[in-house]
Amino acid sequence: MFIAKVTGSMVATQKVVTLVGHKLMIVEPYRIDAGDRSRLISTGRTFVAVDTVGVGEGEFVLITQGSSARQTPETKNLPIDTVIVGIIDAVHIDGVNVFNREQ
Repeated sequence: MFIAKVTGSMVATQKVVTLVGHKLMIVEPYRIDAGDRSRLISTGRTFVAVDTVGVGEGEFVLITQGSSARQTPETKNLPIDTVIVGIIDAVHIDGVNVFNREQ
């Protein structure tokens, strides 16, 4: 699983039938900054992810990729590689509050 930020959404009017009704979001994975472990930084990559929890732009989320993305009841047998499985409330590293949704 990975931490990611929702940076946008995507609309695809023509797609395989199994994806109809699934919300597609653009996510950007984040990681702990090696130089300053008290903050998250972007990895510089971007993915399209199926939203299973109702996220909004700007939220930090938990994503899973590969075959694990097809292990949720909502995504079983879908042709996907990345899925949003949770909305992150807080991240604590080495006793430091790196991210808090309320702040």
